[in-house]
Order: sequence, then structure tokens, then C-alpha cells
Amino acid sequence: MKGSRSLIWAALGLALGVPIALAATSEQLAWRGPVYILAGFAGIIALGLVLVQPLLIGGYLPGPSAYRARCAHYWIGGGLALAVVIHVAGLWFTSPPDMIDALTFSSPTPFSPFGVIAMWAIFAVALLAGLRRRLGLRLRTWRIVHIPLAIVIVMCGVVHCLLIEGTMETISKAALCALVVAATVKVMVDLWRKRALRGESA
Repeated sequence: MKGSRSLIWAALGLALGVPIALAATSEQLAWRGPVYILAGFAGIIALGLVLVQPLLIGGYLPGPSAYRARCAHYWIGGGLALAVVIHVAGLWFTSPPDMIDALTFSSPTPFSPFGVIAMWAIFAVALLAGLRRRLGLRLRTWRIVHIPLAIVIVMCGVVHCLLIEGTMETISKAALCALVVAATVKVMVDLWRKRALRGESA
């Protein structure tokens, strides 16, 4: 049992660590300034956190209780929003005109619109999560809002990442993106099955 738990955590560590490690060896870093590099790695970390989120909320990671997993999901969501802020701020610092074009959906680069959409979806979820108690959102209402936004974050974030030809190594990037999509689909299917079973037993 302990061996399988360790294996799961090791696999997650590799899924997150290998893309970062390979990106750190990219030759493109030699032509980039420190702020741009920080922004780029913040984006990679953000993608990794998007993988962790469904694993936590679905209860697929051994060790933490359901309550602690939900708490971790909440705080990692805040970390995800912070990583996106660092990513966008760094890119703005290095090239304001490019960021203005991206934010106004007038950039010629095909990956920009997907990144901007994912960014606003992340900010929306973070804001609603922070105000959930004040707004009095019930669990069902929260899920109705959160799940579609989560799907937007995953799909747009993955497309944004795949279209960028940057410091990330191609195979590890594709593998990480595939894991993000697979984990999201898994938790969505399991949630649908639980609802179906509850409906049958009602």
C-alpha cells in the first residue's frame, strides 16, 4: 500500500518536474532576459498546477483526507492565479505592445487568444472562490459555475501551451498537456457517475 502511494506521488513529481527541468536546459534561454525567463517558468508551473487541481478534488492522490484535499485545492487555486499574474506581468514588462495586442485579441500569434481566455477564467474562479461565502453560493450553484470555467481553463490553457514554440521540450510538454486533459476528463466522468447514482437511489 505504501509502495503504491509512493509510486503515485513519484509519478506526479516526474510529470511536473521533467518538463520544468527540460525547459531549464533550453538553448532559447540564452537569448532571454531574467524577467522573461521568470514569466515563462511561471506559465509552466501554472500548467502543472492545473494538473494537480483535478487530482486533488477527485481524491486520486493518496494521503490527504477529503477535507485537506479540498483545502489544498483552494490554496493551490490561489497559487495558480498568482502564477498567471507573474506570467502576464513578466511578459508585459518585457514587451508591453505584444501584451496589449494579446489582451485586446488583436495579436497575430494563434496562441494568444487561448491564453487570454484561460487567464480570465482563472481569475473568475479565484474571485468567486474568495467571495463564495459572502455571496452565499451553495455547493450545487458553485459547481454549475466552477465546472464550465474549469473546462475552459483546461482546454484553452492546453491549446495555448501546445501552440507556443518556446522553451518547453516538445514531448514532455505534450505529455503534460495530455495528463491535464486526462485528469480533468476523469474527474468530470466520476462526478457525473456519482450524480447518476444519487439520482437512481433517490
